[in-house]
Amino acid sequence: MRQVVRIGGVPNERQAEFFASRARYTAYGGARGGGKSWALRRKLIGLCLCYPGIRCLLVRRTLTELKANHIAPLLGEYGEILRFSAGENAFLMDNGSRIDCGYCDSERDALRYQGQEYDIIAIDEATQLTETQFCALKAALRGVRDMPRRMYLTCNPGGVGHGWVKRLFIDRNYRSGEVPGDYRFISARVWDNRVLMEADPEYVAALESLPERLRAAWLEGRWDVFEGQFFSEFDEDRHTFADGGDRGEEVCCFVGMDYGFDRLALLLVCEDREGRLWVEREYCCSELTLSEAAEQLSRFIADLSFRVEYVVASPDLWNRRQDSGLSGIAVMMRAAALPPFRRADDRRVAGWRLLREYLHGKEGEPCLRISKQCTELISCMQSLLYDPHTPEDAASHPHAVTHAPEALRYAVMSRTGRGGQEDAEGPSPFRFSHRGEWD
Repeated sequence: MRQVVRIGGVPNERQAEFFASRARYTAYGGARGGGKSWALRRKLIGLCLCYPGIRCLLVRRTLTELKANHIAPLLGEYGEILRFSAGENAFLMDNGSRIDCGYCDSERDALRYQGQEYDIIAIDEATQLTETQFCALKAALRGVRDMPRRMYLTCNPGGVGHGWVKRLFIDRNYRSGEVPGDYRFISARVWDNRVLMEADPEYVAALESLPERLRAAWLEGRWDVFEGQFFSEFDEDRHTFADGGDRGEEVCCFVGMDYGFDRLALLLVCEDREGRLWVEREYCCSELTLSEAAEQLSRFIADLSFRVEYVVASPDLWNRRQDSGLSGIAVMMRAAALPPFRRADDRRVAGWRLLREYLHGKEGEPCLRISKQCTELISCMQSLLYDPHTPEDAASHPHAVTHAPEALRYAVMSRTGRGGQEDAEGPSPFRFSHRGEWD
């Protein structure tokens, strides 16, 4: 006789959407208290019952968190149909289905999943994982059996993975190989969770009493602001512009460049007669050699109707390579016809301070604006974190969100009249200290 198993609880509207999603990647997140973990556990149990022999992986950042938030609750709720194997660290069912329990506290931990095959992968608190860890887990979502292949994520704004979660599920800004139709985001808010509201009516009041940034992220589920955000003053309404915006007459145009094989970031920046900077366009791409980067830079500026005065880049590109004896700049200049290069003043804290001055502006108006077409720079400005050891510096991790802001820092510092002028050809840059009340 077929066993009938009751999965207790009545889902709210958002949880019901989560249960019904058939997208390859479904993220359920936003504010705290939305009942995300509850829904994730029931989704896994339902799949295990519907598809005998299905193989699932349930992941959190640490094993301690996994035990407290999922292993103990699953045993308490479904101990009659599940048995937990401590040796395998997995839940087993009589129908052959299983839920492996994993953790991913470091990049090294992610390597343990290489070569593994899972039909379903569930990541709880996905913003606590880096994009590298996420990609390693994505690679394990495979198999030849006739089973659904899906990944389910729960998430809150903030954390080391804020940038990639926001890019994929909120901004929907996809890169080569990423299929937009594969990704679905379901917003969770505490007001959706009627059970919690009835059981703990003071919970909302506790969230409302939080500092402004935490309240915006944890209560309202906002992805553009969170605790630990390096550029908390960055505001899309104030600091971005649409094509045809009210820009002054341009007096100097130049390119800020941050090169790495993992990511090349190019920013076209124009300065007007008021000393304001306008980031007009961006180009970001991965896995380019120096010669290929030079070709892309040449194309980036080829169709402009005005002259690019210089390209400002990290000083390490002037170091000679052991394999060729040539500097990175020499390799690039050999590969394509390019404007003069200038060594960036790469003092980090001083550069970030100056960039904040431009964002703050004068007389209530910012002196730096970014085109709405520069989606990667805008996203990275929102996702960059504080360095935990140097309060005035930005963190170097997650590394994927650092390249475009670094290019912007080089660009801003190039307008101070300090550093790198021996490498410039053409007019000297305006000095920041010459701009009236900022002296």
